[in-house]
Amino acid sequence: MKLLTFTVNGRTRIGELVGDTVYALAWQDNMRQMVRRGIVANRAYERFPLESVKVEAPLMPSKIICIGLNYADHAKETGAELPKAPVIFAKFPSAIIAHGDLIKWKSEITSKVDWEAELVVVIGKKAKDVSEDDALNYVFGYTIGNDISARDLQKTIDVQWTRGKSLDTFCPLGPVIVTRDEIENPQALKVTCKVNDHVMQDGTTADMIFSVKQLVSYCSQMFTLLPGDLIMTGTPAGVGAGRKPARFLKDGDTVTVSIEGIGDLTNQCVVSDK
Repeated sequence: MKLLTFTVNGRTRIGELVGDTVYALAWQDNMRQMVRRGIVANRAYERFPLESVKVEAPLMPSKIICIGLNYADHAKETGAELPKAPVIFAKFPSAIIAHGDLIKWKSEITSKVDWEAELVVVIGKKAKDVSEDDALNYVFGYTIGNDISARDLQKTIDVQWTRGKSLDTFCPLGPVIVTRDEIENPQALKVTCKVNDHVMQDGTTADMIFSVKQLVSYCSQMFTLLPGDLIMTGTPAGVGAGRKPARFLKDGDTVTVSIEGIGDLTNQCVVSDK
């Protein structure tokens, strides 16, 4: 199933997307609560054309766990050594925006804003100390994320990642969550990113250093994963900071992240002087 959170007639609801039609789900208004229950409701009698609804971010998690340098080609373009264990950092949930929303920043805060196309894992049930063999059973589904990053804050001003990764609007997410049964192999998905129709990233999840099941298991050894938590699994090569010369996002740029079997996540950039 392709599940989405949407607003229509002033009410925010949960629905199933089939083609260009959104079918409301009975008695479901909160994706995170539905994930926690572990049961996807039946369709209600209401349905809406996709173009008539406002697609919202799929859910608001308790935490967003991010994995850095999880593709060898991306580590190479940054000049970093290959990690021996997953590199973990976090983004604040307040950074989340929906498909179609604006990525916004102030020029006085950052001038080197970058894109990172990522497969995002949605945790389906409480997970602590799970094995790799059992890890995918704790996955509810998958969505698309764009780990927008202020490289100057990340690498030269703060020299750490939290602020540069967590500015408001720096976590586009969605537009849908595809349930686990629809993705036969999360390590066989094409991942691309376009900026103004120019392909910047063109990779596959097969190139991850640490697979989805390894990441779920590893993270669960460190901290308890809760239903609705997100794991952003890293990005392939082709980020702006790795290009020669470097290419960063500008006012008016449109960024589209596409993942096979899930869809397209598109957002436009707006830069303000104040």
